[in-house]
Amino acid sequence: MFTIGCHLSSAKGYRAMAADAASIGANTFQFFTRNPRGGKAKAIDPADVAAFEELAAEAGIERFLAHAPYTMNPAAAKPETREFALAILADDLARMESTPHQMYNMHPGCHVGQGAEAGIAKIADALNQVLAPEQTTTLLLETMAGKGTEVGGTFEELAAIMGQVELADHVGVCLDTCHVWDGGYDVAGRLDDVLEEFDRVIGLERLRAVHLNDSKNPLGAAKDRHARLGEGEIGFEALAAVTNHEALRDLPFFLETPQDDLAGWGAEIAALKAARL
Repeated sequence: MFTIGCHLSSAKGYRAMAADAASIGANTFQFFTRNPRGGKAKAIDPADVAAFEELAAEAGIERFLAHAPYTMNPAAAKPETREFALAILADDLARMESTPHQMYNMHPGCHVGQGAEAGIAKIADALNQVLAPEQTTTLLLETMAGKGTEVGGTFEELAAIMGQVELADHVGVCLDTCHVWDGGYDVAGRLDDVLEEFDRVIGLERLRAVHLNDSKNPLGAAKDRHARLGEGEIGFEALAAVTNHEALRDLPFFLETPQDDLAGWGAEIAALKAARL
């Protein structure tokens, strides 16, 4: 099954997101757990969750991806920033259990001058504090573009984080095509080589989701600027090839392309479905 969706607003609740996804031909979706700049999360309504589960069953939506806010930085040097990140992580993972067996994605963090090794250790320590053996949620570390002091701009950095996590079976990776392209991984011209490197360094069994985005930047720019499919430097043909690759085709794909409304994502989903082999 081709599992494809986009990033939706969570303001109206789970059922509304499922309805929006179904309206544009999607069978999955992504959303922020709270304001992407941080802040208190909206209370989860059990009635809304029940309504979502009913509609999702009708629409063929089996899984979704929740996204942590951008301000969450477990690699921070400042104690108050790190404590804020730990509080959000713990709260979000607890909330995720109201919809069991789903995925939660996070940007690993920025070491802010401490060095990548110190940042990696702090991120792993944060995960060791918040992950629980009984949780059903899989936490995903996102591949990053490597701008500034971002941790996760290389497969080796993600592998180093996961290598220090005690409950490793609860952690996977979300590959962002724009980010890895901007980070120097040629997913347009050398996709097989990129995936072979991912498998060697991390293991393809750890790859659980794909953010499917074009990039406004040339290969290796380390800038992270998403473009609509076919309007960037990666190109539609290469991105369609990502969805058709035998190592990736059964994963869920999530569009984070800049759109004015749902119709834009609907058009991209339709184009990807037409290119499905």
